[in-house]
Amino acid sequence: MSEQFTLIGDEGTGGSERARSGKAGTRTAASVETDAHLAAPLADRMRPQSLEQFFGQTHLLGATSTLRSAIEKQLLHSMVFWGPPGTGKTTLARIIAAQCDANFISLSAVLSGVKDIRAAVDNARNTFSESGSRTILFVDEVHRFNKSQQDAFLPHIEDGTFYFVGATTENPSFALNNALLSRVRVYILKGLELVDICAIAKAALTDSERGLGARKITATDDVLGKLAQAADGDARRMLVLLELASDVAVANDDGVVQLTDATIAEVTRDSLRHFDKSGDIFYEQISALHKSVRGSNPDAALYWFCRMLDGGCDPQYIARRAVRMASEDIGNADPRALHLALDAWSVYERLGSPEGELAIAQAIIYLACAAKSNASYRAYGSAMQFVKEHGNATVPDHLRNAPTAFMKDLGYGKEYRYDHDESDGLASGQRFFPDSVSDQQFYVPVDRGLEIQIAEKLARIKARGN
Repeated sequence: MSEQFTLIGDEGTGGSERARSGKAGTRTAASVETDAHLAAPLADRMRPQSLEQFFGQTHLLGATSTLRSAIEKQLLHSMVFWGPPGTGKTTLARIIAAQCDANFISLSAVLSGVKDIRAAVDNARNTFSESGSRTILFVDEVHRFNKSQQDAFLPHIEDGTFYFVGATTENPSFALNNALLSRVRVYILKGLELVDICAIAKAALTDSERGLGARKITATDDVLGKLAQAADGDARRMLVLLELASDVAVANDDGVVQLTDATIAEVTRDSLRHFDKSGDIFYEQISALHKSVRGSNPDAALYWFCRMLDGGCDPQYIARRAVRMASEDIGNADPRALHLALDAWSVYERLGSPEGELAIAQAIIYLACAAKSNASYRAYGSAMQFVKEHGNATVPDHLRNAPTAFMKDLGYGKEYRYDHDESDGLASGQRFFPDSVSDQQFYVPVDRGLEIQIAEKLARIKARGN
């Protein structure tokens, strides 16, 4: 293989490996301890060097998977890895390059531009002309490139100058242009499971050459489980927290460092879950919250509400969405829902966090338990569409106001019947649509909640000929 890689996680976009002190190949436990202040971070040292060392993503790298088969057979193709931070996107790209004996060029869309792309193209062409070796051009955070920068890759992907491998935390459907998407295959990487995160931590604790094995650090499965929970599916975060915990923990008289619950609580005290108010995780979680309310599951709705708060979401954003849910999914089946949502928002504005968040939680529970109807939502959409198609009809004379004598002479309001003067407060048979527009029915109440009574009343009105 052409390169040796020793990092786990999803960073490492500098394009070259860190320089190692000492002899090439392995490092002894003594050298790791002696050079502790000069050594690369634990997450860097523990990067897998092969598919056998890679944790997680079994849906992509299982024994019978298409991607694994292509890697093992050295069948390269252009691709994009989409997934949360710390799931192994960069690592997997490096393993593919090593497995396929390919030249590996790494760019960061945060730091690079078209000039860097041209330099990579020249590098790939020179490498092929000199040795016949193929090139993988890896672009981290590829979604940060604008359309023209993304377009710069297209001709070189098509003519085989290099195989393009991009990494992104954003949905490629929105972050990448269609021309680039049509030339790559998208692979979705998932946040690592707790069992994988714990396995990574144990490997780091026992590896004397790359990990912490030489330092006599021990931890129970329960302690590692809590650390894995704080890592939130991110291998890099797990190793960062593990290294920090091992640094702050105190060794006993025998030189053994025992990681305890107190140690873990200290290093994870201010940690936040993966959350990005403008990214996919944000929209995925608010979607899950909304759908849980719509599905009348208060427990799931509370779970997603707390997940978003735990990740740092502004509670007022959730309060605003609760108002939307009250109108869109509950409507007139229970009009109290809208009032309660607005009241919860107002309470939060007055009390702030954390007291005001309880009011939002109360509203979310009520919304989830309330009778559901999207009749108002559908009626509004249908009416708006109808108006766009038939929005030029004039107001009938009998519905026009006549505040002046001139307007009365024109016949404005002449045949209007005042409903309160009619029996039962209803002027049966009076039309309210324009003369050129037939009567329409946009609002169709559902057979739930208050809309049962609304439907019955509308049926009585229609039966009277109105």
